Amino acid sequence: MNILVKLGTIIAEHKLEIVYAPDGYEDIPITVADVNRPSLQIAGFFDYFDPARIQILGKVEHTYLEQMSSQDRTEKLEKLFEQPIPALIITREMEVFPELLECAQKHQRPLLRTASSTSRFMSGLILALNVWLAPMTTMHGVLVEVYGEGILLIGESGVGKSETAMELVKRGHRLVADDAVEIKRVSSKTLVGSSPEIIRHFIELRGIGIIDVKRIFGMGAVKDTENIDLIINLEAWQSGKHYDRLGLDSHSMEVLGLKIPSLTIPVKPGRNLAIIVEVAAMNLRQRRMGYNAAEELNRRLMEQMGE
Repeated sequence: MNILVKLGTIIAEHKLEIVYAPDGYEDIPITVADVNRPSLQIAGFFDYFDPARIQILGKVEHTYLEQMSSQDRTEKLEKLFEQPIPALIITREMEVFPELLECAQKHQRPLLRTASSTSRFMSGLILALNVWLAPMTTMHGVLVEVYGEGILLIGESGVGKSETAMELVKRGHRLVADDAVEIKRVSSKTLVGSSPEIIRHFIELRGIGIIDVKRIFGMGAVKDTENIDLIINLEAWQSGKHYDRLGLDSHSMEVLGLKIPSLTIPVKPGRNLAIIVEVAAMNLRQRRMGYNAAEELNRRLMEQMGE
């Protein structure tokens, strides 16, 4: 399925003024995160032009058009609007040339306007488009924020993911998603997780049922989105299986082409998983700041053996 965002969503999000819009403009699909300032196209150069991009008319383009005669302006704009562009947005609340409005109406292209400066508006729009159009997948698990770190808990059904998340919420941390976690790759380094709208802020506890975390624990106990910094796989303790006891080896899991640090934590009666997850989050932050306790212990042992 192609990833897209509708033009109506962009208009509402950025509070754009509608100068002209044909019927059904709200459903026009935007499929690329890049935008274009049509300076070269107004000058007549259309090689490598991508008509799928939103067009931004800034101060430079507006001034260039202003210096033309009405006839030349119409000729230049006709060539641009003949292309199947999804919309043209004028920045700085600049004047709408009559020829510009006529071309938009003739070719049924949405013509919009904003009060923002060109650079600021473009950066904000590109950032929003990158989020809306980011590659996405859904994973079965629980996403929580612990000490500012996004922790994705995965594992077999019934292993205790939701109960661990509930204990973490009671200890002052925040729930992002339970059961289904929608994950987007918003940059070359970052994954962001969220919950499907229909189950947002709800959590399922076997024996009790569905719990509304926001209503019971308050707004401070939930969060809509969070970066995924660590993946913890909870699995039933298997006798005879070797589990990492030192932490010298680094493990990761690939999600949407990015490698995310990961841990496997065995579950058995008597283990306080919430505390273990808290320690894992603090240890992750400590490593990010340049300190690795396992490597420090290993260094001390090597020094003692050398003596």
